[in-house]
Amino acid sequence: MKKIAIVTGANTGIGKETARGLAEQGMHVVLAVRDVAKGEAAAKDIGGDVEVLALDLADSASIRSFARTFTAKHDRLDVLVANAGVWTRERSTTKDGFETTFGVNHLGTFLLVNELLPTIERTAPSRIVIVSSDLHYRGKMVWEDLQFENRKYGGTSAYNQSKLANVLYANALARRLEGKNVTVNALHPGVVATELTRELPGFIRAVVGLFMLTPAQGARTSLHAALSDEGGEVTGAYFDKSKQKRASRAALDVAAQEKLWAISEELLGLRRAEAAAA
Repeated sequence: MKKIAIVTGANTGIGKETARGLAEQGMHVVLAVRDVAKGEAAAKDIGGDVEVLALDLADSASIRSFARTFTAKHDRLDVLVANAGVWTRERSTTKDGFETTFGVNHLGTFLLVNELLPTIERTAPSRIVIVSSDLHYRGKMVWEDLQFENRKYGGTSAYNQSKLANVLYANALARRLEGKNVTVNALHPGVVATELTRELPGFIRAVVGLFMLTPAQGARTSLHAALSDEGGEVTGAYFDKSKQKRASRAALDVAAQEKLWAISEELLGLRRAEAAAA
């Protein structure tokens, strides 16, 4: 049976090149994108067996709608690459009222995986790939104010914190899925020239652009985690340049992983939903 993959933020940059690589391996690839028109253009450029579905990680209703649409059409999910991310210079909020960087980069991914997890588990062996960043080494979880409600907003601080949250979450999820033949790994794609840098001042973009990888180069580690034997054997790992690397001490803190998990469930209303179902 043909394998199926989802790549979020797949209309451009690393996500598009990741989707291309998966399609070249014969997978049916779903491009999960905010802008369907751009997604269709990307699908045409990628070629192969590619499908486009609307997904806005800043809107929980959109996330749940995406999951319903996907599972109604497909009964398996072999690979989920959580690639989409934002970096904003000014504080803003999602449609659910969360600070945008934390809301999209962490909470949106958390909810998406939660909605798709039954299908992922049923498909095992399967893989979840979380695109983080080496900036997580600089991240700090400010537990009393994760969403910059009571402190001065800093785009870099918010992004670094969200990338740390990605690795904390990947480790917590990997632990919960042990023995189920589902691997969960996080990674650093490298410093890549993508639309994520559009918020940077022009002169900074010009300078750092001289040292950046292309999106195709940046996609290599995502594809390693999604396709290699190693990516299917190890779980709870952190990859850089397609090799395992020790994540930050903060990211490996099990108590912090569990604290973030509990906060995330509370913010997304998942605890209440589970209690009601019980």
